Amino acid sequence: MRYASLGSGSRGNATVIDYQQQCLLVDCGFSRKVILERLTQLNLDPAQLTAVLVTHEHGDHAKGVQTLCETLQIPFYASFGTARKMDWLSHPLWHCIRSEEVLTLAGMQVLPVVVPHDAQEPLQYVMSNPEGFKLGILSDLGSLTPHILQHYAGCHALQIEANHDPQLLQVGPYPPSLRARVAGNYGHLNNHQCAELVQRIHWPGLKRVTAGHISEKNNNRTLVRQLLAPVLNCTPDEVTLLEQDKVSEWYSLA
Repeated sequence: MRYASLGSGSRGNATVIDYQQQCLLVDCGFSRKVILERLTQLNLDPAQLTAVLVTHEHGDHAKGVQTLCETLQIPFYASFGTARKMDWLSHPLWHCIRSEEVLTLAGMQVLPVVVPHDAQEPLQYVMSNPEGFKLGILSDLGSLTPHILQHYAGCHALQIEANHDPQLLQVGPYPPSLRARVAGNYGHLNNHQCAELVQRIHWPGLKRVTAGHISEKNNNRTLVRQLLAPVLNCTPDEVTLLEQDKVSEWYSLA
């Protein structure tokens, strides 16, 4: 199993997971054109995509889902709340999923996990392959809960959110109402919460952590590196951060 980010940030998010040349896409917050171009950069044929998993309805995660899936004639999976908000309830390619009901897609087990975020029934995902390797994808949540810590413990790889620095958010360009939303329990993880998450579920089998959804206006990538390096037992330069406008390399679990 391997995975790569097609872009991560407030202007769009998408992650591709490949298991034996069958691929899942988690979120499609870019246009169909951009997604297809970035898949090509990873030497993937779009025909290898078998489904799209949607975390929630916000545009930076869902705006390209329907068009991409209709073009490729593949299903997309989302909660009832997300589908209702996106007007997908009668769409023939939509499949309803529920928290903690495991799916089998592209040869992998997919566990949807409910998270605290200001959306209608948001979900994040933990993927496992038959060899027992587990990848956790976790973005767009405002606080850590025992439920999240339980389900993301034991992951061999994590792709997580380090959205903002609390001080930079307070002096940044956002109006007070938006600052309160981002910093609230149903907003986004700040750098300290990201580091706390890693520290609390760290175990010897955790081999790869990538941090994404980094705000371009309310964060500093150096700060993210400095906070994550001690909990990952590495230097700041070795901390892997995802980028908004650039495809990442492939990260393998083996």
